[in-house]
Amino acid sequence: MRVSRRTCCLVLSQALCYAIAQAADAPGAWSLKSPMPSARSEVGVAAIGTTMYVVGGFGTPDEARVDAFDAAKNAWTTPAPLPHGVDHPGVAALDGKLYVAGGYAPRHGATSAAFVYDPATNAWRNIAPLPADRGALAMTVLDGKIHAIGGNRGGSVPDHSVYDPKANAWTSAAPLPVGRDHLAVVALGGKIYAIGGRINSFDRNVDRNDIYDPKTDRWSSGAPLPTARSGVAAAAYRGRIVVIGGESPPGTFTQNEAYDPTSNAWATLAPLSQGRHGTGATVIGDVLYVPAGGPTPGGSQSNTLFAFSF
Repeated sequence: MRVSRRTCCLVLSQALCYAIAQAADAPGAWSLKSPMPSARSEVGVAAIGTTMYVVGGFGTPDEARVDAFDAAKNAWTTPAPLPHGVDHPGVAALDGKLYVAGGYAPRHGATSAAFVYDPATNAWRNIAPLPADRGALAMTVLDGKIHAIGGNRGGSVPDHSVYDPKANAWTSAAPLPVGRDHLAVVALGGKIYAIGGRINSFDRNVDRNDIYDPKTDRWSSGAPLPTARSGVAAAAYRGRIVVIGGESPPGTFTQNEAYDPTSNAWATLAPLSQGRHGTGATVIGDVLYVPAGGPTPGGSQSNTLFAFSF
């Protein structure tokens, strides 16, 4: 059956209008805050108190730069740089300190190096390295320990290492059911959720939602991410896990989807105004922040700071 151009245009217009209507009806709203001092992507992001830290990443000559955003003042400062530059690092905040592990060191590939930053002294120091090199991993905090999950070292890996700051030592926990990198890892309600990511390349994005229970040291499966994507930002926000942005070969994602562990269901929230990948998300007060990131696939950068609330 031949379909006329007019009919095609009408169908496409209806689909576009429906998509716009969905976005308009989706809960929440985005705003722009003070832009970052430097455009970056493939950064690490975490918050201590009312300060968000953006660590390393593409866009600076040595990738050692750290920027700090004071949410109360809507202003940026530049703390001490990393001991050495890194992109795609794992970053987490615990007990008033900032931890960085793994990533890709410029000209040297995946690294196992790890550091801790103390805002009180504006100084970094080395800590025990990861058991093995890996970049594009994700980290989160649960029960006073840091979990470093997934990543890539010449291929996607299922590694799951747990750091105890008191012992300055890493131990191994149950690996991911499927090794992947550029994933999101969020702790909520006593469990860890490993969501999305890719297997070796962003043309093999996954929609997995793997749930780790530290009591049994086992993974189970949750409802899959509605939009398979990697290079996402994610954070626990108002009792749900919000997964934002990402990339695939055709382009970057504006999607903003929230998972409710209680109902094991996803909901659509207000999308970004422009796609982003290679960033992170953190929550300060009742606002979720998404800094920097690439607007197009690959090594693009931006200095935007998006803020979401509902």
